[in-house]
Formats: sequence, structure tokens, C-alpha cells
Amino acid sequence: MRAVVYADVRSVAVREVPDATLEADTDALVRITSTAMCGTDLHMYDGRTGADPGLVLGHEPLGVVEQVGSGVHTVRPGSRVVMPTHLFCGTCVMCARGLSAACLRARAEGPGAAYGYAGMGPYRGAQADLLRVPWADANCVPLPGEPGDAYEDDFVLLADAFVTGWHAASALADVQPGDTVAVFGAGTIGLLSAYSALIRGARVVYCVDGVDARLDKAGEIGAVPVDFRRGDPVEQIRADRARAGLPLGEEKLGGIDKVIDAVGFQARNRERPDQERPDQVIADAARLVNPAGAIAVAGVYPERDLHPRPGASSHEDLRAPWGTLFGKGVAVRFGRTHDRRYTVLLRDMVVAGRARPSVIVTHHGSLADAPELYRSFDRREHGVIKAVLHPS
Repeated sequence: MRAVVYADVRSVAVREVPDATLEADTDALVRITSTAMCGTDLHMYDGRTGADPGLVLGHEPLGVVEQVGSGVHTVRPGSRVVMPTHLFCGTCVMCARGLSAACLRARAEGPGAAYGYAGMGPYRGAQADLLRVPWADANCVPLPGEPGDAYEDDFVLLADAFVTGWHAASALADVQPGDTVAVFGAGTIGLLSAYSALIRGARVVYCVDGVDARLDKAGEIGAVPVDFRRGDPVEQIRADRARAGLPLGEEKLGGIDKVIDAVGFQARNRERPDQERPDQVIADAARLVNPAGAIAVAGVYPERDLHPRPGASSHEDLRAPWGTLFGKGVAVRFGRTHDRRYTVLLRDMVVAGRARPSVIVTHHGSLADAPELYRSFDRREHGVIKAVLHPS
């Protein structure tokens, strides 16, 4: 079968690899119809996570079941399914608590596992013709419709991007109706965090970024774009809040109730844009968040950066402004997405017409287009925000 594999730093290739097969009676074999490229794939593409050459990439799969093991009971050949990024057993202590991203059985080295992800288990990725899905009854989420229909782009985002955005807005930031929200980073996760916050009833949502296409897309979904190239985003947001007029009694709350970091360790240093500053967003968030507010950290912060850029280091130990956060009484929440808490809910919202996350999809291609799409995605060129590959 064909697959997109990591070849070297900033290089992927489309190669023939051994076909995926059933390895246990609880497995399913899924033929992929759509598989999305993720900003996390770029961490491996850029050589920052220790990916080995030959790793099959991709953790956002949508497809049709082709074969099932004798122990699979809830899906059958011909079923249209989406598979959450974080695969899980469904029965261990953590899974029983709904903490599927911390499954204790999926990876021998520690809790949690994922497809096509360096250090997250032996599971090949989904940017391929076929995908082996372990514990298929737990990991295959049935979907209505047919491949290529009007929901194809919406459903592929249920594997990771939409559930992560929803997790950031709901569980981590605890966005409530009437809240003011700021999202740092208008890539896929930032945009879908903003989109989720708006669905949840946020009064206003700001999206901070420095890429024109992303800022335009933020405006398209109903957020207020904030271009950090034009100055301190914290002051820009405060000024906009003041212009709009703060409600009576809220004059001292000129900041934001809930702040979401959708950037992570690759944040740019605003004073030196050619360099990274991993603590830039958390520093801005601490200044911006209102007393008794919340900061959600959805962006990735690895324990080690194996290919640091100028301004970064191999050990990303952040200097967080704990005094400011403590003084304001701010809740700070991190964590991988426990996908299966949200996949059915969000699927049903899509089917009911209450959500169309596909608004953030900008590009489509075949597996053969992957090297060029990765290159453009990595360079923030040609308007690539979210690209979806179609193996078949």
C-alpha cells in the first residue's frame, strides 16, 4: 500500500509499505477515504520530536471498514467510520474514567498512544491507503452517509482537530455563555477553539496570529482577528474592549475571561520575529486574563526539543509568571484531548447542522501531493491552513 513517510528533516515521501493487516481478533482494517494533515505532524516534519525515517505519518483518519476480526461486534465491513487520534483499549482504569488519551494498555512505555506519532506507540499512521485499528469496537465511531459526501471534511475533523478545539474551549477553558475569549494562534486548533467558543455562547472571541490567511479565516468564522505584527496583542485587545464599552460594573475587567494557547512551544518572539520564544504566549495570557479567569493550554509543549530553532533550547522549561497567575486566582489547565468524550456529541452536532467545522479546510490533494503540501504548510505559504489528503 502507499503511505506518506517521514524521510528526513523537512522531507516526507510517498512510498510503498507493507499492507496493514489484522493482528488481533479485536482489530479492524479501514480503507482511508480522507486523512488530514495536522500542525503536530509538522513537529515531526521539522525534526523536533525524534521521528525515525520510515515512520508512516498521520493521525486524523476517516474511512470505510474493509475487514474485522472475530472479536469485533459494533462495526462491520462497509461501515463508514472515523477513528480518534488517541487510540485506546476501552477497558483499563483510565479508559473506564473517560480518560482515553491516558490509556494504560495501548503503549508499554507509558499512558496514552496515537497513530503515526513519534514516541506514542508502535502504531502506523493514517496518511496511507489502509489503517489497522486496534480495539475496533472502542476506536471506530460509526458515521452516516457515503464517502465523498457533503460531510466528508466535517467528519475527518472529528478524528482530532474539532475535538481538540472543543476540548480546549469546554474542558480546559470552561467557556460559558457571555464569556470573553482570546485565542492565541489561528491555525487549525486555534480556529476550531474559537469556533467552539462561539458555539458555546462566548460574547466575543479574539484570534491572535501573524499570518494573513489565518486572520482572514478567523474573521470568516465570526472571531475578531488581532495581528500581532501591528503591536502588542494584549494592548490591542484591551483597546478594542474599551472602544466597545465595558458593561456597567465591569470597568476594572478590561482583560479577557478565558484565554486559549493554541500555539505551544513554537511561539514567535514578538520583539525578534526571526526567533522563537516558548514562553511568549503564557506571558501574554497572564497579562490579559481577568481575575478568576482561566487559561487553557492546548498547544504542544514537549519535554525535549530535538531540533531547536533560534531562541529555543533543547529543554523547554518555561518561566511561567506564577506570581501574576496566583494573584489573579487564575485556573491553568493542560492536557491531551480525551477524544471519545466528544466524538459522538460533535458528530451529532454536525449531522444536525449545528456545526460545520469544515469551514477551516483550505486544501485537498492526493497522497502524491503530500510532499508539496507539507512544504507549504510548514512555511505558512499559499494559504494552507488545513489540508486533507484523499488516498482513494
